[in-house]
Parts: sequence; C-alpha cells; structure tokens
Amino acid sequence: IMNAFGLIQIGLILSSITIISSLQCNHLPLQQRKVIENSLRLLDKMGKEFPQQCLREKMSFRFPTQVLQRRQKETVGAAIEEILQHIFYIFSKNLTLAAWNRTVLDQFQNTLYLQIEQLEACVIEKHTQHFWSKEVSRLKLKKYFQKIDCFLKDKQHDLCSWEISRAEMRRCLQLIDKVTRKL
Repeated sequence: IMNAFGLIQIGLILSSITIISSLQCNHLPLQQRKVIENSLRLLDKMGKEFPQQCLREKMSFRFPTQVLQRRQKETVGAAIEEILQHIFYIFSKNLTLAAWNRTVLDQFQNTLYLQIEQLEACVIEKHTQHFWSKEVSRLKLKKYFQKIDCFLKDKQHDLCSWEISRAEMRRCLQLIDKVTRKL
C-alpha cells in the first residue's frame, strides 16, 4: 500500500512540474520581451556611446531576418534560442580590449544564459517538427555569427571591433523584440 501511495505522489509531482513548465512556455513571449528589454538596457549600460573613431570601420554583417519570419512559435523559439547562444558565445571570449563595465557584462551574460535555459526547455518540450527549416535557419545563423567572429579575430578583438559587434548584437536583440511582440 505504501509503495503504491509513494508512486502516486511521485506521479502527481511530475505532472505538476510538467503543467508548471508548460505554463511558463505559454508565457514565454511575454517573458521574452522583458528579458530582451533588460538585455538591451544592459548592453547600453555596458559601454559608453559608440566611439567616433570607429565610425569609419563600420561593417554590414546582414542578419538573416528570414530565420525569424516563421509562422510557428516553436521554430521562432528555436531560432531565438540559437541567436542567444551565439551572442552568449561571442560575449564570452577575448574581451580584454573591450572597455566595458565588467559587472554589467556579467549581468548581461547571466541574463542570456538563463533565457537560453528557459528556451531550451520549451523548445525541447514542443520538439519542433520543422527540422529541415530549423537546420537551414541554424546554418544561416551560424554563417552570420561566423562573420562577426572572423571580424573580431581579424581586428584582433580591438576596441572598435567590439563596439561594432556590440552595435550589431543590439540590432539582433531589437529584431527578436520585434518578433516576440507579434507572437
């Protein structure tokens, strides 16, 4: 009798976790907007205004906007997760020449990391059937972020390359914000 009762309790706990998890996933677009707004604020707080001497070095990376134009929330969620992972990766290395507030940078990284974790849970939960389009999107995003990564390496991660990359990441987050407002 005790074993059966214990199993029922475990079953109830697991189903509660699943319900709570799916409720969080249902509120993801709203939560996403708040996180993106916070990330944009942190990105601005991280550094000062764009340095004038870097204006002549501006570069066009051409974000693949079509990856965020899917109709299904799951594929958009998967694309956003992928974008945030790439941004996290870029802001996790060779930051010595970036003249940024370290504390704010850490907050920015933590915010991204927590959001990636949340998105992973929701994307896995609704495991997307659109594998092919997700893979095509993933490749386009990878190519885009590789351009930024190569740009940073070519410029030896100097101040201007970081400021240009920060401005580009701001554009990415603004695009995500625009998409999540429509969901």
